[in-house]
Amino acid sequence: MNQTIKNVLGGVISLAVLALGYAAVNYVSYYGKSIQPSSFRSFSVTGSGKATAIPDIAEFNFEVITQGGMDISSLQTKNTDAANKVINFVKSEGVADKDIKTQYYNVDPRYETYSCRSITPLVSSSGSSVAESCPPSSIVGYTVTQSVDVKIRDFSKIGDIMGGVVTNGANQVGSLSFTIDDITKVQADARAEAIAKAKVQAEEVAAAGGFKLGRLLNIQEGYNPYPVYYKTLNAAAGMSVASTAAPSPSIQAGSQEVDVNVTMQYEIE
Repeated sequence: MNQTIKNVLGGVISLAVLALGYAAVNYVSYYGKSIQPSSFRSFSVTGSGKATAIPDIAEFNFEVITQGGMDISSLQTKNTDAANKVINFVKSEGVADKDIKTQYYNVDPRYETYSCRSITPLVSSSGSSVAESCPPSSIVGYTVTQSVDVKIRDFSKIGDIMGGVVTNGANQVGSLSFTIDDITKVQADARAEAIAKAKVQAEEVAAAGGFKLGRLLNIQEGYNPYPVYYKTLNAAAGMSVASTAAPSPSIQAGSQEVDVNVTMQYEIE
């Protein structure tokens, strides 16, 4: 009787050990897969989404360029006064301080160079020719350049502002572009469409392949740069500008599309 009980207990213990071992193996296998999704049998699908938005920011830059002699301080004062006049005009058109930004401020020397190709060699007292040295380049003055970036939120004022900065002293105006201030909302809409399409594709692949769709293992996304409209207007440095501004052009921002692509990896069950 005692031997029988011992045999039964031994069998139960053996089964328990085997069960624990099997559970441990399964746990290790599952844990390994959880930290290494590539060990799953899986497949990938792709989806693309597109969202259209109307640009709400027009952006351009202008430069105030001042050339002169060796008195740098005087040139800087002149340039600053001219730039401030343009900036004050822009503000008077309703552009906020946060939408006006100095991109760069440079003080560059201007050089005078010499061409020595036609210089005749000198003749020394002994009768031998001596090559004449070419004078080095020398600084004859300086150029002060201030570039300012402007964002316009009221599109009805684009033409007036871009024309007005020239009549108020800007030497160069260019690179008008239209952008979307908060692109994240547009990207979110495009992403949602891309994911929805990828999910439908995954379900169709699973049905066609005769297997059950498992959990999502990985997702990657990418954006296609959306087009930006540019228009360049230039006024040469030093060019006199008529006091009466030309008629303002009618500028249309149009629409812009944002594309999002996603790749989703699913487990095969």
